[in-house]
Amino acid sequence: MSWIEVAQIARQFWVAWLMLIFLGIAFYAFRPKNREYFRECAKIPFTTDRDDSK
Repeated sequence: MSWIEVAQIARQFWVAWLMLIFLGIAFYAFRPKNREYFRECAKIPFTTDRDDSK
């Protein structure tokens, strides 16, 4: 087995591994259970601290 064959096999495993990671992140982000949490997090930049009005 040459280094080129090893590199090709390793490349295939990396593609599969990165695809699994991407699908896991996408599943986590689009779960209905997390919808309200992400909506609240999206509003954070638009909220003001009322304590800073001194």
